[in-house]
Amino acid sequence: MADDTTDKPATPPAPPPGGAGELIPVNIEDEMRRSYLDYSMSVIVGRALPDVRDGLKPVHRRILYAMHDLGNTHNRAYKKSARVVGDVIGKYHPHGDASVYDAMVRLAQEWSLRYLLVDGQGNFGSVDGDSPAAMRYTEVRMDRLTEELLADIDKETVDFGPNYDDSLTEPLVMPTRFPNLLVNGSGGIAVGMTTNIPPHNMGEVIDGTLHLIDNPNTTVQDLMQFIPGPDFPTGGIITGREGIARAYTTGRGQISLRGRTEIETSKKGDREAIIITEIPYQVNKARLIEKIAELVREKKLEGISDIRDESDRQGMRIVIELKRDAISSVVLNNLYQSTPLETTFGAVMLAIDGGQPRTLTLKELLDRFIAHRRDVITRRSRFELRKALARLHIVEGLLVAQDLIDLVVSLIRASKDPDEARWGLMHILSPALYENAHFKDLPRIDYAQAKAQMELLVSRARGEEPRYAGLEHKYEGAGFSEAQAQNILEMRLQRLTGMQREELFRELIDLVRDIARLRDILSNESSLLTVIKTELREIRDRFADKRRTELTGEVSEITSEDLIAEEDMVVTLSHTGYVKRSPLSEYRAQKRGGRGKTGATTKEDDFVTDLFVASTHAYIMPITTKGKLYSLKVHQIPAASRTSRGKAIVNLVQFGEGEKLAQVLVTKDFPENRYVFFVTKRGVVKRTDLSAFANVRASGLIALGIDEGDELVAVKITDGSKDVLLSTAQGMSIRFPEDEVRSMGRQAYGVKGITLEEGDEVVGADVVEKDATILTVTENGYGKRTQETEYRVQGRGGKGIIDIKTTERNGKVVGLLQVKDADEVMLVTNGGMLIRMRAQEISVIGRNTQGVRLIALENGEEKVTGISKLPESSGESEEALGEAAGDTELPTGTAAEFVAGTEPEAEEDFSSSEESGSDGEPSDQE
Repeated sequence: MADDTTDKPATPPAPPPGGAGELIPVNIEDEMRRSYLDYSMSVIVGRALPDVRDGLKPVHRRILYAMHDLGNTHNRAYKKSARVVGDVIGKYHPHGDASVYDAMVRLAQEWSLRYLLVDGQGNFGSVDGDSPAAMRYTEVRMDRLTEELLADIDKETVDFGPNYDDSLTEPLVMPTRFPNLLVNGSGGIAVGMTTNIPPHNMGEVIDGTLHLIDNPNTTVQDLMQFIPGPDFPTGGIITGREGIARAYTTGRGQISLRGRTEIETSKKGDREAIIITEIPYQVNKARLIEKIAELVREKKLEGISDIRDESDRQGMRIVIELKRDAISSVVLNNLYQSTPLETTFGAVMLAIDGGQPRTLTLKELLDRFIAHRRDVITRRSRFELRKALARLHIVEGLLVAQDLIDLVVSLIRASKDPDEARWGLMHILSPALYENAHFKDLPRIDYAQAKAQMELLVSRARGEEPRYAGLEHKYEGAGFSEAQAQNILEMRLQRLTGMQREELFRELIDLVRDIARLRDILSNESSLLTVIKTELREIRDRFADKRRTELTGEVSEITSEDLIAEEDMVVTLSHTGYVKRSPLSEYRAQKRGGRGKTGATTKEDDFVTDLFVASTHAYIMPITTKGKLYSLKVHQIPAASRTSRGKAIVNLVQFGEGEKLAQVLVTKDFPENRYVFFVTKRGVVKRTDLSAFANVRASGLIALGIDEGDELVAVKITDGSKDVLLSTAQGMSIRFPEDEVRSMGRQAYGVKGITLEEGDEVVGADVVEKDATILTVTENGYGKRTQETEYRVQGRGGKGIIDIKTTERNGKVVGLLQVKDADEVMLVTNGGMLIRMRAQEISVIGRNTQGVRLIALENGEEKVTGISKLPESSGESEEALGEAAGDTELPTGTAAEFVAGTEPEAEEDFSSSEESGSDGEPSDQE
């Protein structure tokens, strides 16, 4: 019969809800969030962060366990790195071989790990960043310390989990005997978090751990007495402890680290060299040298003539040779400032704790290790107790079997197979034994006698070691246990000798001791902690070494001043407020009467009004016509040549509206019991503590009050015990003790210092020292020195006495200085000319004289505007000074001749009373 049904596609059964084939709508944001969180937790827990208990990441743990599996211990032959990497990849870590090899290489690099965990043979890279040789060339084995990291791993001390394909198991943590996380540190970048734990000294960490075990309530500050700070494998110097304390107490801190340097002097003594013997942790030595060389090429780092790397097997040695005129401290500060010779280690004490990432303090890290060791030793003790009890059971059986040896031998011989012999031994004290046809002829024994014999043995063991009483085991069964019976069947005949019996008995005693000890550990917390401390001390005694990283006190932050060599500078100020600084060496000493040297180029309506010498590290404090004081450092003034005009001071200091520069106060520091003595044009004087000007804000502060029409002409620093000498334009002077002017506040106006004649004004002042001479200079280039004893002390506010005879020839007085023969002075004119001369070349004559020519002026319009005393002579010859100024060929003759290029004018001396127009020594005017 034909089938008339047509072929139709079969209708597929509907899939069950949620089964295969059904589309489930999912919010893309939720799925991305969930997937990313799963990924990030996988990276955090399974890759990037170390476990707080053993301080290892999963890849490091798998590498060491694979070496343990291979028997690749420190006392066995090296194995190819490729063999170890292959085992790690194939068994536990299904990732790239390069990542596994790189992780293993780091465990063998002495500049990466404080205490090596892998003993490498071959090229494992260098501190210069060189790559290690391929894994087929290098060989490895476990380091001796690593075995302490895996100690007792086969005694059920830690949990094991399945590997990636469930074919094997691997440890989830190592039963380390030392705090590896602190000892070797760790670094890693996870998703949204990072860890950077510095390495420490083994002995210090263990000492701190022992202290914490004995004193659970100790603080982080107490622990820092034992663990003062990190100890990096590359050494170096940690500057300051604040960052360390913050890292230990909060889990995060910035630790400043410097390389170790030395200063060596060449054999000739004319050059110095900076020797770098240690560099900061994780700094690449080759890149450090390249960075220094790059800065030298770009002229951002001056004073360096050569750089060499002389490192060898004996240690690191980077030689930085300096130029002859370089200052080693300044160059070194520049190296710290601009290169990785000084770095900051950002400590982040983050680790996996209880399956979660946590930032932990120093105490918490040690607490977690102690808790881990407590768990490990507890589990090990349980394992060893179980093994000891099992072995004790066997030893007891062997000892009883030796006492019943005749019966045991007869029973075994009568058995048809091992199973029947085992059954017979298990029923050797039972009447059922004799019901078996094979054993009916065996001699019968007294069960009570056998039992008593065994108890006697146990009693003897307790008697040998009464401390370990508590072992109670009585034979109340029908015979040997199955384990004892099997061991008896496997016993060799040599065990029947008397010596072997004694050996079994000694083993019984040792087992009794071990069982009692293990039970004591498991039941007594103090005994457990004693074991932890004993094992820690053993590790310390075997592996601890000296600290490599030095800890120093806080080092002040390097400022721009630390990067600038300290030297004397000539600072000039012009009438319109231009300022500049030039090296003192540019101004050669000349003899009086010379024409001088161009000191500054000025505009037609400008001229130099002030000149002084100060260190580049000194403070220059401009004081304005309104009595406000500002502050900047000398090195902040633009350096310029002798002939340049300089820069407007208003571009360096923000003067207020209507303020103009009046005077400048120069000081290097602000000691106690020092004063600032102000003198104005109208003869007003004022004294204020120097410390009142130590902190000057950008907007300035009031230094003194000044009347309208008056202005400041002199500012001096005194010690409160000297005499002050004021000089006027018409040649009058007054000397009085400075303590006649009481110390006043900054805003005070002051008191009268001298009574002036009509049209006269104060032009200068100085603090008088004993045995000095007073140098007075007039505007037409004349001057003289007079013994300070000729200026008698008067009361403040008088008219004073004659200082110098002022005439049309020599002009009005422009200033005075006290000098000694060894001093050098510098004169400056409104045309920008300067002359530097020795004070001893200026005649010492009386007060009422016109003086001698000091500088030859170009024309009748050029005037001397200022004088300044230079630092004590360095003993340089005129020729040396000329070389410093840049002359290539020096002509013969006086200094004035080869500076000016012409013969000096004939010296005119107006020191006699006749030429001065006086009939003799004039009387003083009061």
